[in-house]
Amino acid sequence: MNPLLKQWTTPRETPPFNEIKNEHWLPAFEEAIAEAKKDIQAIVGNEAAPDFGNTVVALDRAGDRLSTVADLFFNLLECNGDDEMNAIAEKVQPLLVQYENEVYQDPGLFQRVKAVYEQQQQDSALQGADKILLDKTYDAFVAGGADLSEQDKARYRELSMELANRQLDFGQRALKATYAWTVHLEKDSPRMAGIPESARAIAAKKAADKGLEGYLFDLSAPDVNTVLTHADDRSLREEVYMHSSKKAYGDDFDNCDNIKTILKCREEIAKLLGYKHYADYALRNRMAKDLAHVYQLLDDLKAAALPAAHREIAELEQFAKQQGFEGVFQRWDLSYYMEKLRQAKFSLDMEKLKVYFPLNQVIDGVFGLASTLYGLRFEKADEIQPYHPDVQVYEVWRGEQFMAVLYLDFHPRSTKRSGAWMTEFRDQYVDADGHDVRPWVSLVMNFTPPTPEQPSLLTVDEVNTFLHEFGHALNGMLSEVEYSTLSGTHSPRDFVELPSQLNENWLTEPEFLKTFARHYQTGEPIPEEYVAQLKHLNQFMAGYLCVRQLSFGYLDMMWHTMPAADVDDILRLERSVFDTVEVLPVVPGACMSPTFGHLFSGGYAAGYYGYKWAEMLEADAFSLFQETGVMNPETAQRYLETILSKGGSVDAMEMFVNFRGREPKIDALLKRDGLA
Repeated sequence: MNPLLKQWTTPRETPPFNEIKNEHWLPAFEEAIAEAKKDIQAIVGNEAAPDFGNTVVALDRAGDRLSTVADLFFNLLECNGDDEMNAIAEKVQPLLVQYENEVYQDPGLFQRVKAVYEQQQQDSALQGADKILLDKTYDAFVAGGADLSEQDKARYRELSMELANRQLDFGQRALKATYAWTVHLEKDSPRMAGIPESARAIAAKKAADKGLEGYLFDLSAPDVNTVLTHADDRSLREEVYMHSSKKAYGDDFDNCDNIKTILKCREEIAKLLGYKHYADYALRNRMAKDLAHVYQLLDDLKAAALPAAHREIAELEQFAKQQGFEGVFQRWDLSYYMEKLRQAKFSLDMEKLKVYFPLNQVIDGVFGLASTLYGLRFEKADEIQPYHPDVQVYEVWRGEQFMAVLYLDFHPRSTKRSGAWMTEFRDQYVDADGHDVRPWVSLVMNFTPPTPEQPSLLTVDEVNTFLHEFGHALNGMLSEVEYSTLSGTHSPRDFVELPSQLNENWLTEPEFLKTFARHYQTGEPIPEEYVAQLKHLNQFMAGYLCVRQLSFGYLDMMWHTMPAADVDDILRLERSVFDTVEVLPVVPGACMSPTFGHLFSGGYAAGYYGYKWAEMLEADAFSLFQETGVMNPETAQRYLETILSKGGSVDAMEMFVNFRGREPKIDALLKRDGLA
């Protein structure tokens, strides 16, 4: 009776979320793992000589139920998990790591894969996606320890188990630290001065939910950003900043030990496999290829951005003094005076802009853009069960072809980690019967929620985030690839952000904004002068914002190139990197690494530079749209055919050249940001 083990008869065979209970997960994992092992043994026991179909393709299709159960569980854990699910994850994680180790260290299975790989080296019979799948499969076995000695295989298994457990614990601690601290302000508190009415309503609801009068702020991203940007009370800004900057560092949720162990495990795994350090291991199948190319990009951007950042901060400090500021300009002053300087320079109050971006209209605008460019149609699918009452579900069509199920999850809750992301409950692929299995795509955000008085009104940054994540969704929904491990967003980490960051460019395009940006009460379109000013905002504080991203890229590379044995004082080492690109006074005790989930619980270890790498790609790619017309369906069709639909089935550089006509250049990015 376990719903996870039944054939689903729901619309589009989607998960019956309302039937799935926590007690179903562990039995489902156990059964799915048993089934997956049978699939593997069928491949190993095949008496026919190993070839691409009976070994590599069969392996790609093995363990379908396990993939489905795991994708469901871990995605729900991130966006709707509870303490019981966290406890289940601690039991499930070792089972999955053990299974994966058994697969990749199975000598019979590896010999079959190796035989196919070596035959390909001789006759080059496979081309295109087939060759990429073979190369990726062989690399996965080698990276999984298949070529190691028995002693080293045993050590690899120990390390991978410890690594998985530590990464899981890191994420759980960071989430708990986000909601462990709150600041409660009375209804008539002068400390609320400057906080917009929309944010007050949200804070009042949080307080009421806790049985309190007045207002309550926690360390979730919307609350922190609201206080740092709008609170006139400098002591409140400092208090929120200091607690936010020390999450999971030296408190009950301290992650420093996790960081050290994670780095130690990654380094030892890399060395077992013959690499100098984890960064070399991670870069082996990235578009950048090696450290030299990564540092060339970071250093070139630093040379252009750091002088600009110093000028911008000096201007901001001078502006603050003109506003009556006294003392040392600190990080908790940055967003506050950036907002005031932005208003002074552009006569653009970002808070007032929100009235033109009610969530429902933004959804219509984002959907409309996809319709114009790619011919997509979105139909509300109330018959498909969401995993939470807040979630909206759509069927996505292109002409008469069904493309995907799309889940939209917009607002914060205590069971959802911070940030925004796109994920898939199921990848696109072609099954053994030749049926095109379409994906279930999910977008998860933490946007400003509605209040009893008004709908959810998005900031410009939130609209930008929506466009970003929707770019990932397009990559998933438009995928037309045979193999699941190469479909959708299964492209190199430093290439996968190209579709998401490219989609951000339309935010400042008048042709796009006029389709949906209207006052939520009067229906008045966003004024033309606001649109013009938004265009100029692309270069506002661009040097500082670039340097901030570069600092994270340098930090990531430091953690994954230095000897793990030398990782002692997390804060000191973090500062040694940040000091090389610092433009503001150092805040004693502030440490971001213990909540840097991208590196220590996500998939961006030795890959955070990829955001800037992909930004170089997308700026160059969007320049072609600018040359031909930003709403030009022919250019969009070319982009769809060469990049969006290909996933990782084509070499990343080849995809870019097929679209742009040449290899990427950094010029368009520097020009757009005003750094050239």
